[in-house]
Amino acid sequence: MSTCFSQQDSLEKKVFRKDRLALVVSSEAVLYTGSLIGLNELWYKDYPRSSFHFFDDSNEWLQMDKAGHFTTSYYIGRIGTGFMSWTGVSSKKAAWYGGMLGSVYQTTIEILDGYSSGWGFSIGDLAANTAGSLFCVGQQLAWNEQRIVLKYSFRQSEYSKYRPNLLGSNLQENLLKDYNGQTYWLSVNPASFMSKQTRFPKWLNVAVGYGADGMTGGDFNPPYIDANGNQLYFDRYRQFYLSLDVDLTRIKTRSKFLKAVVYSVGFIKFPAPALEFNKNGVKGSWLGF
Repeated sequence: MSTCFSQQDSLEKKVFRKDRLALVVSSEAVLYTGSLIGLNELWYKDYPRSSFHFFDDSNEWLQMDKAGHFTTSYYIGRIGTGFMSWTGVSSKKAAWYGGMLGSVYQTTIEILDGYSSGWGFSIGDLAANTAGSLFCVGQQLAWNEQRIVLKYSFRQSEYSKYRPNLLGSNLQENLLKDYNGQTYWLSVNPASFMSKQTRFPKWLNVAVGYGADGMTGGDFNPPYIDANGNQLYFDRYRQFYLSLDVDLTRIKTRSKFLKAVVYSVGFIKFPAPALEFNKNGVKGSWLGF
């Protein structure tokens, strides 16, 4: 199915295949059900159930968690769009039915949160999920491709050691839990907005990123006393980045295997020189990641 993800394939004449559609729908149903059952076993079963309730987390983590919801929903939508295109349905149907998949899936998780005493249904998360899906759908409808791609990068921060239960105790947990180390990017492909005769490299992107630092708690940092009895203070602040990036999917290859590999790692920001802007000023780095 990897061929459905290339830009060239989107230009091929489509032939609707009922067998492919049945395979996609049944596979998605199995994955949807299985992942929710697994999530319940790993995440929800240790917390008491409650009546449905809302939870306002809009001020937490300097909105880094919302950037994560936006990006996750976007990528589920990209995958869904690719699979729907593979079935041969029209581009419009592929965009809507596949592109909104992330919002549908993550809204189900929000509903589960709403019935858990440990969490609650978050309107902010719902808005971020929906926006991420519509960002995918809108580009498909406008250009039949993704010219502005969302990307993710991570570097381990110093803060997880102070609250490992919240921010993660190892790299695998840090990748998901430590918002201090995460950066989310809008990676724009300039060549796709130019004429086909342009000499501007088709694989070269310009990326703007958002991150945050100094967070050991959701909406505030709780007091922390070190081994010597000293109280530590961490300054919470936002970070904005400007960098270059590479869109590997625009590098031509006939290998279906390479296309699949490129697509599977395409959500990761390519390391490149970057400028960081924050309340303390501007600083540069040779590898903005």
